[in-house]
Order: sequence, then structure tokens, then C-alpha cells
Amino acid sequence: MSSKNLINPAAIATITLSHEEVQRYSRHLIMPEVGMAGQKKLKAASVLLIGAGGLGSPLAMYLAAAGVGRIGLVDYDIVDYTNLQRQIIHGTKDVGRPKLDSARDRILDINPHIQVDTYEVPLTSENALELFAPYDIIIDGTDNFPTRYLTNDACVLLGKPNVYGSIFRFEGQASVFYAKEGPCYRCLFPEPPPPGLVPSCAEGGVLGILPGTIGAIQATEAVKLILGEGEPLIGRLLLYDALNMEFDQVRLRKNPNCPVCSENPTITELIDYEQFCGMPAHDRSMYVTSENGTAVTAIAPKELQSRLEKGDDLFLLDVREPHEWEISNLEHLGAVLIPKGQVVEHMGELDTAREMVVYCRSGARSADVIRTLKQHGFKKLYNLDGGINRWAKEVDRSLPTY
Repeated sequence: MSSKNLINPAAIATITLSHEEVQRYSRHLIMPEVGMAGQKKLKAASVLLIGAGGLGSPLAMYLAAAGVGRIGLVDYDIVDYTNLQRQIIHGTKDVGRPKLDSARDRILDINPHIQVDTYEVPLTSENALELFAPYDIIIDGTDNFPTRYLTNDACVLLGKPNVYGSIFRFEGQASVFYAKEGPCYRCLFPEPPPPGLVPSCAEGGVLGILPGTIGAIQATEAVKLILGEGEPLIGRLLLYDALNMEFDQVRLRKNPNCPVCSENPTITELIDYEQFCGMPAHDRSMYVTSENGTAVTAIAPKELQSRLEKGDDLFLLDVREPHEWEISNLEHLGAVLIPKGQVVEHMGELDTAREMVVYCRSGARSADVIRTLKQHGFKKLYNLDGGINRWAKEVDRSLPTY
């Protein structure tokens, strides 16, 4: 089905608009590009959002307000204070609630005339095809490579458009990967970056306004696809630099040797994407093993506290950035700051014979550092499970979390 005719005509034919809906959508209806016919397309359409976080927030709210008739949400996280800086679908009163409950309430408050389906499960190779199948458009609002590749491959196998967006610090990207008419995500990125090379938003930060900009662009692309109007971002990657307020575009070409969307694909079913990317897609076992299976031993905050109180000689290595050290640190326990990118340079200052506990904000960067140290002969290494944030929650509540 062409991107100009994504919505089933038979489904559109059954759609009617109530007087209340006509009034609600009046600013759409007076636009010749939308009109009654286009608004019926929107009501007949179904869109699945992967993630109810930074990108998912503006996506869900704008698609609901536009009148997209069925919105699905895939997420299994709960609302945390750290989300509120950018995930505007949730409020302070929602902290501790499942994101899906909070998001559904807000969406239906915006527009009670639509259907909201929630799936409180991790997206995996086992359930992706089943979850995607009923929807016309899939929108990727995730922040990890395994889920991006999984979303892409499932969309290619099902013949569905994948509205892509990503954000980091002050920069964002957006595109529409639709293998029937252009390249897919693998055409642009055949292989994921090495594990640990690209930090997540949780590790590197993100301007709170940025997902609003990129999410609104993704919502716009979805509406254009539903209406069959304009030129979608198929074959184009939109680049946004918020610091310089600049937009740029990169033309994309379909890779004739793409392993998933070429005429002779080598990937014909979903694979193990965590193994493919060498990193976890979900918040489980994040710091247990490296990509080659090397064990990373974790130590829980309370266990570390107990050992320190007993007087065990443990060296605490903080591998965060200096501006994070200013937020919270364990200097009073003798911790030393060496940012992750400088550890190899300062390796000669570390004692291989001494037990070392490495920590960061949540445990991911410290696990990467431990793998590097192991390659250079260090053996007595522990990763502080959950990082300094978990320490602050379970041991020292005087420290803030971030």
C-alpha cells in the first residue's frame, strides 16, 4: 500500500463524525487538505507508539488532539521525578504511577472520542509482530539501539511505515523509514555502534524542550501519512540543532544489499537484538555481562555500606563527569573521580591489587569501565548496582537523585 493510501478505504467508509466532533475538529475541516474526508481518515487510522516518555508525550497528545481514532502505547515504566523535565504527558501527581495509566488519562482528557490501547510489556522479538499487526503506523519513541533495530525489522517484515525520532542533549533526528517506498533504518545504520560508545539520555542528558520539537515533527509526519498529503520524510533524515536553531537534511538511499529490506534479505525473521547490539534493551541485567560474556560482578549499596563499616579496604572510583560529581558524590567515603573517558589515561594511578568498586549514575558506564579494566589485568572489581542514585535511595537519603 502506498504512503498516499495507507488507511483502508473500507474502514474510512464506516466513519461518521458527530456534531461535537465536527465542532472539535473545525479548524481541520476548513482546510482543503483535510476537510471531512481527511478527518474521517484520521478517525479510521491506528497508530502504535513505542514508549510513553520524552518523544511519546508530545506524540500521544498531538495525535489524540488531531483525532487519530486508535492510539496504542507500549511502555512498562513508572513515572519518576526525573521524567518531569521533558515527559509532559505526566505530572507531579503521577510520580509512582505506571506511565501507561498516566498517559491514558491525559490522552482521554484531551480527546474522549478516541480509543487508547495500552501494552504494559517490554517490546521483544517474541511479541513485536503481534503488537504491530493491528496498526497502520508505528512510531519509534525509544532511546536504545536494540529496540530501534527490532522496531525497524518488524515494520519491514509487516510492510508498515516506521516514523523515527531520536534525541540527545541539544540535537535531534527524524525520518520515516518505509521499505516499500524508500530506505529502512538498517540502510542508514547497518550495524549498531560499539556498546558504550553512544551514551543514553540518562547518561548524557537532554534539553527538556527537545523531545517536544522532535515529537511534534514525528506527529506531523504521521498525520501526513494518514492524510496522504505532502511529502513525508521517506528517504530523508532531518537533523535539528537546537543550540544554533538550525535544520538540515541528508538524502538517504535504499541499500541494495540491506539484510532486511533488499530483494534478497538475509534477515527474514526477528532476531536477538540485545545480542546483535551487545547491550540491553530493557532495565534488567544491565550490568551483568559484557558483549563477549565476561562477567561483571555487582555489589548492592547496602552490601557496600556493610563492608565499609567493617573497615574493608575498598577503593571507590566514580566515573561520571565533573558536573555530575557536583550534584552528588561519595567524597566523604574516599571516592575518587576519574571520568569514564579518562580512565585508560589514568590507569597507572590505580592499584590492581586493591579491591575496587566502580560507580556512575545508574551502573551502565561503570560496567563499561570494569570491562576495560579487566582487559588490562584488573581482577578485584565490583560494579555498584544502580549507581549512586540507588545508593542515595537505600543508604544515604541526604544525597539527591538525578
